Amino acid sequence: MTTDFSRSWEHAVVTGGAGFVGSHLCTALLDAGTAVTCVDDFSTGRPENIAPLLERPGFTLVQANVAEALRIKRPPDLVLHFASPASPADYLRLPLHTMEAGSLGTRNALELAHANRARFVLASTSEVYGDPQQNPQDERYWGNVNPVGPRSVYDEAKRFGEALTTAHAETHGTDTCIVRLFNTYGPRMRGHDGRAVPTFVRQALDGEPLTVTGDGRQTRSLCYVDDTVRGILAAAAHGMRGPVNIGNPAEITMLDLARLVVELAGSPSDIRFIERPVDDPAVRCPDITLARDKLGWEPQVRAEEGLRRTIAWFREDGTDD
Repeated sequence: MTTDFSRSWEHAVVTGGAGFVGSHLCTALLDAGTAVTCVDDFSTGRPENIAPLLERPGFTLVQANVAEALRIKRPPDLVLHFASPASPADYLRLPLHTMEAGSLGTRNALELAHANRARFVLASTSEVYGDPQQNPQDERYWGNVNPVGPRSVYDEAKRFGEALTTAHAETHGTDTCIVRLFNTYGPRMRGHDGRAVPTFVRQALDGEPLTVTGDGRQTRSLCYVDDTVRGILAAAAHGMRGPVNIGNPAEITMLDLARLVVELAGSPSDIRFIERPVDDPAVRCPDITLARDKLGWEPQVRAEEGLRRTIAWFREDGTDD
């Protein structure tokens, strides 16, 4: 991954650093010469995601729950709060843990940043828009969220995290940024985490039917993880408060995605339709005008190429959960 930073960092703390996106962030920061402390309790993060980093100079692992006080020996100048279950399978299994990561965890990460006058970046999500009545979604849209539905533990934890981050900046002057991530995918995803791309890839490689929910006409906008990481770090370096959407505005239906994965994997799998989950969004597409105008950022990896890389990783390194 090539990364162009307009601002360099001495020491970054990445909460959830052993997770899917977090581990890619740790790698990118180390590659740029930044020392990294990864904080993870491994409730959903995986040791193998950071195993190659353990022997690298400047990398430190702290196994801890972010909902408890963060004890970091070296003062950071960048704090990236990415600790949270993010897949439906995980946040439905760990509802209270998810809400604590978004509330107490966000507070602790904010206090760490404030105490050290560090830049703070909150990983929010397109899920704050819920089942949107506006498409594409820009940052001014307030969303359409069910506060007591099965997805609410994740949606509302992130919405609370955004509110807390905003209040901390306004009350204490903390240097904060909110990034809203849209459907990131790529290597290091877990095959059984419930999200569409790893589920389809795993099923295609195993020769199983690809399970498309509903009629498959619901859309998502897939952003390859390298592009997402570039966007996050561009927002951190810029100094903007946000929120800012980081995602790919190229929409694809779930049925078309399933067919594309079958084709790219060279799989004999067919398609099987199953019941659609409660509160499953009908559309998901970011308006990235703000990221383009302010950050000079937009995704570079097309879906076909990103899926090829992801399929190749699952063939070689993907493991059962």
